[in-house]
Amino acid sequence: MINYPTIDPVAISLGPLQVHWYGLMYVVGFVAAWWLGCKRAPRLGMNKDDIGDLLFYCAIGVVAGGRLGYALFYGLEQWMADPLWIFRVWDGGMSFHGGLMGVLLAAWLFARRKQLAFFTLTDFIAPLVPIGLGAGRIGNFINHELPGRVTSLPWGMPFPGMGPEPRHPSALYEAVLEGAVLFVILWWVSAKPRARGFISGLFLLGYGVFRFMVEFVRMPDAHIGYLAFGWFTMGMLLTLPMIILGLLLMLWSKGKPIDAKV
Repeated sequence: MINYPTIDPVAISLGPLQVHWYGLMYVVGFVAAWWLGCKRAPRLGMNKDDIGDLLFYCAIGVVAGGRLGYALFYGLEQWMADPLWIFRVWDGGMSFHGGLMGVLLAAWLFARRKQLAFFTLTDFIAPLVPIGLGAGRIGNFINHELPGRVTSLPWGMPFPGMGPEPRHPSALYEAVLEGAVLFVILWWVSAKPRARGFISGLFLLGYGVFRFMVEFVRMPDAHIGYLAFGWFTMGMLLTLPMIILGLLLMLWSKGKPIDAKV
């Protein structure tokens, strides 16, 4: 058993100003995406300014979509009871699935502006995302969020506020799988030109499979619980369509143009 590390969720405190680790993890994700995007920008005939504009669009999409998605899927009652709660993003509570929808909308708007095929742009964006996902899960871990189920494995940790039983550090599992592993897969596969839509489909499939796996050892949200069978969670329900769409998109990509503009 390993002791849960004691880390103050507030990274920097300057009088009334508090900078939370959770928020800094988003900064890490966006900076990494900008740097990686700049390395591959010439593929789409873009420059650093274009990548900055793309990240601005996506930042709005991920924050607005992520928070709104969490409110709708996981926190509707809390939102109704406290309408201003939705603006307190530093308290945690972001939905990946909502953030994904926000990013897709942002990508669609940016693609229209730059006269790019939508899936050409999403194929470009997909490998830039996992580092931010991994950083966000580390933020969840620091915030004592996403507790795992009780385990006898040697790396189990007593979760703060949940008794002495060691639990799976499920947020760290997701940081590794959805962050590091998914990044390596996508960056390596996308190093060579691929049929339009293939990388986007691989992202959906990879994230979906990894998230579904971790849901087996992650506790469901207390106010929702299991949806069915004593193990099927809201995360699984929202992730299954991603797996299916990812597979369909990879099949659809066969015979499509390779890294082509419209």
